[in-house]
Amino acid sequence: MASMLHVLRRRALVALGAAISLRPVLALTQSLPRIAFVSTNGRADSPEPREAFLQGLREHGYVEGRSITIEWRFAERKPERLPALAAQIVASKPALIVVETTAAVRAVKQATSSIPIVMAAVADAVGSGLVASLARPEANVTGMSFLGTELVAKRLELLKQALPTVKTVTALRHDGAHGEATIRRMHEETEHAARALGLGLSVVSARTGADLPPLFEKISREANTAVLVWPSPMFLAERTQMVRLAAGHKVPAIYYLRDYVDVGGLMSYGPDFANVFRRSATFVAKILKGAKPGDLPIEQPATFEFVVNLIAAAALGLSIPESVLVRADGVVRR
Repeated sequence: MASMLHVLRRRALVALGAAISLRPVLALTQSLPRIAFVSTNGRADSPEPREAFLQGLREHGYVEGRSITIEWRFAERKPERLPALAAQIVASKPALIVVETTAAVRAVKQATSSIPIVMAAVADAVGSGLVASLARPEANVTGMSFLGTELVAKRLELLKQALPTVKTVTALRHDGAHGEATIRRMHEETEHAARALGLGLSVVSARTGADLPPLFEKISREANTAVLVWPSPMFLAERTQMVRLAAGHKVPAIYYLRDYVDVGGLMSYGPDFANVFRRSATFVAKILKGAKPGDLPIEQPATFEFVVNLIAAAALGLSIPESVLVRADGVVRR
């Protein structure tokens, strides 16, 4: 009996000691700055940009779990979930909210006018009505806005130079990816550029990944055609399927991010997306140190990269002119 009491006392002391030792850790965790990260996409979709965001935080001395806590929330490609998700996050009162898609920014902005919102990467923030201007957002929103409409003409120019025999282009858009003003500008820019290059143009829409197979099947029936993919978080999440469909139907395509070429796409022209996310961490650091989001000018990418995949070109039976390859920032040869 005495030995049993001894064992029980010893266990109680061990448990008490463990509880006491955990108190500083719990207190530290509770005192760390807490931010929320919201995305329309799924948790498994495109993790590389989020890792770049974490890298950016580390460069400013914020390490997840040590000097900052992050609440990760994903709508799993169901935009209708965003209003409820935004309301839940705002109710938890984080120090700030990081958002990576236009639809998610809009939902969070409607849920709060006081909690700072940092855009990790949003196309055409002004055109989408998210901020008043890039220089002075004058609201609770700031961050990174990559060019969504201005680069269309450059992509079509590169496409025509790389594939001189192309006669028509199909622009592939994602319904609901951007605001009406942005979509209208994208249409106008694409039509103007296609007309200047003597290319016939059609625009087709997809709402989900399930819409892509029949669309590529339809596009492939036209001779001497190519595809121009407009920016979309859903398309980025579906990039492997899109690249496989383009290859399977022998349809050349130009994309807006290198991420597509990395999974076998033909070519791309656009910003370094990972670096855009990394730069967004700078805004988080400044706000946590007392800056007001409305006083922080929104940044846009300063450099862009043109990447060509010669393996994909060979599979499509295409020969890319040397005059185009010498302009490429990256060429995939094997």
